[in-house]
Amino acid sequence: MLAMSMQMFGCQGRDHTPTLEVKKCPNCGAEVEVFSTDTSVDCENCGYTVYNDAISCVQWCKYARSCVGDEEYERLMEVAKMQKERREAEQAAQVAERTAC
Repeated sequence: MLAMSMQMFGCQGRDHTPTLEVKKCPNCGAEVEVFSTDTSVDCENCGYTVYNDAISCVQWCKYARSCVGDEEYERLMEVAKMQKERREAEQAAQVAERTAC
């Protein structure tokens, strides 16, 4: 019942007024419109899946699993893990580049 009411009324931890963010597709560079209520959007130009930064709320929100469901929760947590690993690798490369000079 609780999970259903969260799905019916939206995210319990987020402002309920949707906002629009225009992101650049990492695959082709096209502009992709992502609403705050979207988890992901497929690029109209190339079909690449662009994820909303809402992924981060899945990492801390106690309602996340009930809100998005088990399968989507696990998928988003895996995406968040990959993004974190990529950021850490990019930061390490930047540090190595600076110290090499």
